[in-house]
Amino acid sequence: MVATQVDTGIPSLSSDPALELYRLMSKVHHSDRRVRKGLSSGEIAMSYWPVEGQEAMSAGAALALAHDDQLVTTYRGLGDVVAKGIDLPKYFAEILGRSTGLSKGKAGAMGIFDPDHGIAWTTGIVGAGPLIANGIALAETMKSTGRIVLVSFGDGATSIGYVHEAMNMAALWALPVVFFCQNNAWAECTPVAGYTRSTRLSDRAAGYQMPGVTVDGTDPHAVYQAVTEAVERARSGGGPSFVEAVAYRLQGHYFGDQMTYADPDELAAKRADPPFARYRQHLIDNGSATEAELDRVDAELIAEIDAAFAAARDAEPTAVDELNLDVFAGNGTELAAPVVQRASVPDGDTEDLGLVQAIHRTLDRAMAADESIVLLGEDIADPAGGMFKITAGLSTKYGADRVRDTPIAESSIIGAALGAALGGLRPVAELMFMDFLGVAMDQIANHAAKIRYMSGGRQGAPMIIRVMVGTAAGPQHSQAFEAWAMHTPGIKVVWPSTAADAVGLLNACLAEDDPCLFVESMKLFYGGGKGPVPTADYVIPLGQADIKRVGNDVTICTYGATVHAALDAADRLADEGVSVEVVDLRTLVPLDLTTVLESVRKTRRLVVTHESVGFCGPGAEIAAAAGTELFDVLERPIQRVAGSYTPVPRAATLEAACRPDAARVADAIRRIV
Repeated sequence: MVATQVDTGIPSLSSDPALELYRLMSKVHHSDRRVRKGLSSGEIAMSYWPVEGQEAMSAGAALALAHDDQLVTTYRGLGDVVAKGIDLPKYFAEILGRSTGLSKGKAGAMGIFDPDHGIAWTTGIVGAGPLIANGIALAETMKSTGRIVLVSFGDGATSIGYVHEAMNMAALWALPVVFFCQNNAWAECTPVAGYTRSTRLSDRAAGYQMPGVTVDGTDPHAVYQAVTEAVERARSGGGPSFVEAVAYRLQGHYFGDQMTYADPDELAAKRADPPFARYRQHLIDNGSATEAELDRVDAELIAEIDAAFAAARDAEPTAVDELNLDVFAGNGTELAAPVVQRASVPDGDTEDLGLVQAIHRTLDRAMAADESIVLLGEDIADPAGGMFKITAGLSTKYGADRVRDTPIAESSIIGAALGAALGGLRPVAELMFMDFLGVAMDQIANHAAKIRYMSGGRQGAPMIIRVMVGTAAGPQHSQAFEAWAMHTPGIKVVWPSTAADAVGLLNACLAEDDPCLFVESMKLFYGGGKGPVPTADYVIPLGQADIKRVGNDVTICTYGATVHAALDAADRLADEGVSVEVVDLRTLVPLDLTTVLESVRKTRRLVVTHESVGFCGPGAEIAAAAGTELFDVLERPIQRVAGSYTPVPRAATLEAACRPDAARVADAIRRIV
């Protein structure tokens, strides 16, 4: 790793850090007061989480960081981002929901993102930040930037498994991360003693073989020294540290919270001796500064804060026409644009590949061409090479840094992939079975899917999540949850039915600037998806359905392994004089509804089939759209053939009954032809 000279980016009052710390504490203190003043007077209305009492924590930590070191913080992050040097007018505008905000008012306080000042991400999900911080730190390490990542979180977050997963991964990979726990004595409204028996939360660091220290969070010097040591360790390649700073939150969990849960005498005593006023008096008493000098510092900062706040308050609200922008790159939507020129699989030499071999070949070629592509997942490196050998040999060829075995911790895998994407890499994360989406759904739905929107279109999350829909594996390893992802704005969903399609679609996903869920069917691993694949590389753009069979009497709309059941049904019905057109969607988001509607206009009949549960499934959306658009064209009711409203059973007889097959699809067609 390349070391970098520490540049705080903070104007120096003197060489004495005491005055630098005071300036930062004052800026945090008066920014917090200005927001609370606006709320108290009715000047503004917003959700807000005060930081009074925690000024020394943010000031000490920020001063220990270089200007371009990265910060990941939480919704109670005003102190952290202000001390880090955020653009104040844009910050205030963002938390007030104004058009001039950092993200055009789309994220608010829970999604502050200011890369120009090293603020890499903010999360409103307690404990989720450390997972993302790991990925950012991984990217910084692989790019040899010398930057470190400080992730700030509250004491309550240490009860959440995400934090422990993140600490384990950071220690395992010796990532340059500082875990900075701001213990303000309350997890929302519960005292520390009400949720843990740990006296020092930093003691937990020992379990991950990293240094842990607890310091007085009301003393900015103590915080600065502890974080400086942790930063130096991380920057020198020594790995992560855990710093716990202990103070007492002097305001409620949220603005308006009267803190009835606190002991009134204890709270009164703490408020009578606030850290900012105490430190101010300390500097005067020891001769570091005169009262007049500190008054001048305060006055300058108050003027700057008031001007920034007023500008934000008076800015225009975000226009309504911004609502549907920034969900996807290029302001795409859940529906694909009409295809002007449909991509085709190139002519020329081919080789017979199964789905496993096709995906392996595509990843291999992509990694050779682009060093930013990294793979993360359980057992994906050699000698295991992945449960289904899709990544076999790739770690031997490209190194363990780029093909990373991870702990069995799906949230950590997705969090690291997301952070790596924010850090400039193009990660491909394997979750093995699609069932495990549920384990990592917070990182997928609350973070990866929302990066572009919450950044106001400034940042995407170019990452792929590979999952496999199992078979003969029982209720917890055979589920298809594509509807979850389709219902989550910001994620693209792809499900190939052949090896040839898998190559082109995966290449498209590797070039996307949005997160993609790439679904693989276990049924197709064993022969069903095998076929000729061009030896030349190619791309099938997302949002282009494929007509796998041309027909005139009825349209079958489907995707994944069910395409083969549809083709089988079409063969059976051809003997009965029925001409069936099979439309393979290939991409579920963006959905090529235009091709489906064009086919149904011709055939005037529609059957929608998929192996996932029919109730509220993707077929319902397609049927509703077709029924609305083609009400006067359809000659018979739309038919849906899908999985039963049950878990996927292990017994072969029950699983066969649970999922649609060619016979059920053929029966549905007969009902309307």
